[in-house]
Amino acid sequence: MSRIGLTPPDWLVRNLRSQPSPVNRPAVARAAIAMALPLAIGLAVGRPAYGALASMGALSGVIGDTADAYRMRILNIAIPQLFGAVGVTLGALVYGQGWLAVWVVTGIALVSGMISTIGAVASVSGLLLLLNSVVGAGLPMPGQWWLAPLLMTGGGLLVLLLALLAWPLRSGVPERAAVAGTYRAVADLMAACGRAEYDEARHAVTQSLNQSYDLVLARRARHHGRSPELTRLLAQLNAITPVVEAAPAAHLSGRPLAPEIPAAVRHLAQAVETGYTGPTGLSLPVPVTETARAVDHALRHAAEVVAVPDVDPRGIDDRLGRPAALGVRAARAARNVALSAASWRYGLRLALCIGLAQALVSIVPVPRSYWVALTITFVLKPDFGSVFSRALLRALGTVAGLVVAAAVLSQVPRGWWDVPVMLLLAPLIPALTPRGYGYQTAAITPVILLLSDILNHQGTALLMPRLLDSLMGCAIALVAGYLLWPESWHTRVGDRLADAVADTAAYVESAFLDGTEPSARARMRRRLYRDLSLIRTEFQRALTEPPPTGRRAAAWWPLVVAVERIVDATTAARVRVGHGAQPPSAAEVSQVTLQLSELAQGLREAETLYEVRTDLTGPVGSVLEPVRQEVAAARAITSPR
Repeated sequence: MSRIGLTPPDWLVRNLRSQPSPVNRPAVARAAIAMALPLAIGLAVGRPAYGALASMGALSGVIGDTADAYRMRILNIAIPQLFGAVGVTLGALVYGQGWLAVWVVTGIALVSGMISTIGAVASVSGLLLLLNSVVGAGLPMPGQWWLAPLLMTGGGLLVLLLALLAWPLRSGVPERAAVAGTYRAVADLMAACGRAEYDEARHAVTQSLNQSYDLVLARRARHHGRSPELTRLLAQLNAITPVVEAAPAAHLSGRPLAPEIPAAVRHLAQAVETGYTGPTGLSLPVPVTETARAVDHALRHAAEVVAVPDVDPRGIDDRLGRPAALGVRAARAARNVALSAASWRYGLRLALCIGLAQALVSIVPVPRSYWVALTITFVLKPDFGSVFSRALLRALGTVAGLVVAAAVLSQVPRGWWDVPVMLLLAPLIPALTPRGYGYQTAAITPVILLLSDILNHQGTALLMPRLLDSLMGCAIALVAGYLLWPESWHTRVGDRLADAVADTAAYVESAFLDGTEPSARARMRRRLYRDLSLIRTEFQRALTEPPPTGRRAAAWWPLVVAVERIVDATTAARVRVGHGAQPPSAAEVSQVTLQLSELAQGLREAETLYEVRTDLTGPVGSVLEPVRQEVAAARAITSPR
């Protein structure tokens, strides 16, 4: 008997798979307090609607409460709250104004979409600007025009206040923990050298380095090197980089490293996390090969940096480039938004979908009509993953959330019982959000319906209109925001991968030919690994798309891995040359860079895999031999099967 019809497709399985993630207990506690306390205060003073509005604002703060560093929490929560206040004010001003409300909300959608392309904080700010304007235009706000934005902003800032309570006692702890985590990831990488687990460990190191540099440099942008603690952390991050560079050479040797080496890195990680600056007392085996000497030298250098209590900021190199002043970055972001075709394209897509939704609910009487636009806003986010996947998960999550909401609205009496219910429901949002968008939707839906019931007293009559509106919003997002835009259902990663291959060619050249400074080469390598990490993430998103997009992404996926291995092999060759190996000739280097440049050009021109030549030869025993093998493998991958 055939069982094909009973087997779900791979893209659907990937969408429904839960992402394992530890529960952030402090965030769970903050969510419970920040969302239940306003309700209790509102009930105590006889203004439950005011408490519900403040809890809605706290909900947006809970969603944005994702940063580890305290200064980053201020940016992630406070700035979006200001945009949210503007949004609810504009929306409330056009409430009940018919087509004027349609045009105003559509214009806000255009602005929201464009600023969402700037970065993470701007994305959340644009989201809240549009969400709150939709709520303001769709719900009657109690009190004076200024009261709703004040209450909602106050609820969001309550989350921020709770998040900052431990700052005086734990200042710098998240940054130290992140850097120590990077050291531990490197220890796992060294333990995986010569083993099958190496690729996965290398990817984990790249992600950890990205996170740590972002965390430390984001704070250092304000201090400009004046903070000794941040300067020391940045020096420690830079010091572990040579160890990471030596790992590919150790892996290519095919022999596992001595267990003392990963143990030494874990010992350094403990010193970083505790702030210890005394003698590290490393016990390392005597190096006898070029690779062993590279590992030994890198580890001893890292141990020296970890043990130094004071670091001169003038001698520290920012491996991602020193961040520009805030005003310069703001002006640059504004210019990019105004002139970028990508920002206009996304803004127009979002405005089209929101305009259609607002026009539809103005013509056809739809209960709770503002939910249609809210659904589109959540589904059609450029940095939140595949639109198709989010529409699917939104529908499934809504159904699951409605089951919980039905039990709450039908069985729990309105009034003081709402407070303990909120204490139980609110913590589910930060607990389930890391597991996937469908889980987040299932957690948020009953919370929003409970708050809406406090404002409108419709009880279980909210349930079916909520489902209908969500399905309508998903349908509009899929048609007007996805299917009508060919760039949505192509993988759109060919150009990104081609750019990475071209950058790899430049990296090979800089490693052996043009005398690039080591610090500049290190920055180039960090940017390249970061870009490859982003490409990997984009491919993994594409794999959740239905055919043909997911099938195309799966066909190109081995090439992503191959390019990562080329970078690793180049780094290993550079490390070997730096520790005594014979450098390659200019002809060898030029041959490799030419092949990579041809591969990059082919990727830009090809829609499908095509046949290429792989005639790479060179001197036997050259340090570039592993690089040539990886380049040949990458070019062979692009040949049709």
